[in-house]
Amino acid sequence: MSPGHPPPTIAVTTGEPAGIGPELCAALLSESWDCRLVLIGDRSLLERSAGRTLPDGCVLHVPLAAPCTPGHLDPANARYVLTVLDRAVDGCLDGQFDAMVTAPVHKGVINDAGIPFTGHTEYLAQRTAAALPVMMLVGGGLRVALVTTHLPLAAVSPAVTADRLRAVLRILDTDLRDKFGVPEPRILVCGLNPHAGEGGHLGREELDVIEPTLRELRLQGLHLTGPVPADTAFLPERLAGHDAVLAMFHDQGLPVLKHASFGHAVNVTLGLPILRTSVDHGTALDLAGTGRADAGSLRAAVQLARDLHAARAR
Repeated sequence: MSPGHPPPTIAVTTGEPAGIGPELCAALLSESWDCRLVLIGDRSLLERSAGRTLPDGCVLHVPLAAPCTPGHLDPANARYVLTVLDRAVDGCLDGQFDAMVTAPVHKGVINDAGIPFTGHTEYLAQRTAAALPVMMLVGGGLRVALVTTHLPLAAVSPAVTADRLRAVLRILDTDLRDKFGVPEPRILVCGLNPHAGEGGHLGREELDVIEPTLRELRLQGLHLTGPVPADTAFLPERLAGHDAVLAMFHDQGLPVLKHASFGHAVNVTLGLPILRTSVDHGTALDLAGTGRADAGSLRAAVQLARDLHAARAR
């Protein structure tokens, strides 16, 4: 940390109790950090995962609603998962925590409990009254943000509107400046259709929505390239000189980033009034309780949260 600034306090939510989240979180406490970590979750579950008694002050205890077996989902614990998230959000909003890092949750079992839940990103936006959250993954030397997140493919094209694209690009530009310290962000924007629409022969979204919006924002001072075909957007010569890539939908941009850095990439939610990072993987129920789960992505998420807080404090 820079002189005069105390080390940040970072909340780490332990995620789905039947997944690998609790053991990954417990593993963090065996390492040395230049920040204070507070794990939020059931203390007994965390101590069982760690195989030892955890020190006082490093766990904010939230009790499980029902007994938990690694690898076996139970909708009875869905409300527990959300309570853990709520404690972290509330702590960030009231200044108790400087940032939050989230272990993976299981969207399906939360919905099975009768609770509508699209994902962390959307839930945190609702809880913090953020107008529009933007998902960005960081890893392998790449930053990839998304215009749309957890939507069925058939719903993507109607969701790529000029208003949404304009808002996402402004948030991306602002947070690259304010949170990542990039003074003049240069953003590479993918098209939606194959070959970026091939001049309208493979779809008109580029002509009718994307290109006019990029022209408008360029006049306002944003540095934007595109729309470019997504299948060549990640070539080194395309990426050169750009600080981030904006993909139109989840599986357009994230497979490339995860190929380059899976297990060590970090999910960052832009557009929130709080700092939030997360892992790049799911609950891995098949690994839960085996001791074989890799904490690399969670470790990287903590490190990035710490770095973003330090940049904000400067």
